[in-house]
Amino acid sequence: MIKRDLIEPFSKLELLAKQVVEGFITGLHKSPFHGFSVEFAEHRIYNPGESTKHIDWKLYAKTDKLFLKRYEEETNLRCQLMIDISNSMLFPLEAEKQNKFNKLSFSVYAAAAIMQLLKNQRDAFGLTLFDNEVRQHYAAKANPTQQKIIYHDLEALLQKTEQQETQITQSAKALNQVAEIIHQRSLVVIFSDLFEDSSHLESIFSALQHLKYKKHDVVLFHVTDKKMELDFEFENRPYHFIDIETKEELKLNPNQVKEYYTTKMNEYTESIKLKCGQFKIDFVEADINLGFDQVLHTYLAKRMAMLK
Repeated sequence: MIKRDLIEPFSKLELLAKQVVEGFITGLHKSPFHGFSVEFAEHRIYNPGESTKHIDWKLYAKTDKLFLKRYEEETNLRCQLMIDISNSMLFPLEAEKQNKFNKLSFSVYAAAAIMQLLKNQRDAFGLTLFDNEVRQHYAAKANPTQQKIIYHDLEALLQKTEQQETQITQSAKALNQVAEIIHQRSLVVIFSDLFEDSSHLESIFSALQHLKYKKHDVVLFHVTDKKMELDFEFENRPYHFIDIETKEELKLNPNQVKEYYTTKMNEYTESIKLKCGQFKIDFVEADINLGFDQVLHTYLAKRMAMLK
């Protein structure tokens, strides 16, 4: 598990992502993924006159011979990363002061780590930021310049603390738009809490089905603070609750509504999970308190399945 207090000193998101991925790859040697080539397929002897770009200098230092890292494919897949930037993703609001993640910062770091794995595999990736509509979109490319821009935009998101009046979660519109404009047979990775009015469920299901109709593989990370948002684990005392998106206020003791709340939340989540199963979409419960390995393992398993 990667803890925030161990990675906070690094100011650059790209450097941070590299460190997270390096730690993750080290752990793979003790996992079912042992033997999977996260960086390259194999080595081959360097022939004079070839580009020196992919020479393995560490191996040269050990053997005094020049070897090239030989990749399986120039570009194996295209991945479109989608991050929900609506106000509800700022929960918990005091996370920064407590040196913890909120849902948005967790999603940014997780997406950056996936981007690093994609770069290692020479895959193309793009980024879409959305709330009630698409706010920013970069098509998937293996272009270093665009990748730097994407990292810059993600770093800017980490500074987001103020809630915007218009930024409520309505994912269906963004999902439908992305389904139409990205390259067919892309991998679409979505980070969202999906905290919307239950009346939006059918439109969400329709949008997810649209992605599959366009031949996209989809992984949906349901990003939550499980203890607070799903299990409703609050102390037995009065609280003043304020909805981050609607600003609706409610004063009550959590124990008065806990059973009803958790029942409704379970029903809502199970409905989405069931539809994802029907559409062959990977639905992953991503608890922001459990670190990034849950995300990276899921991504890696999906990538391996796509390349078989």
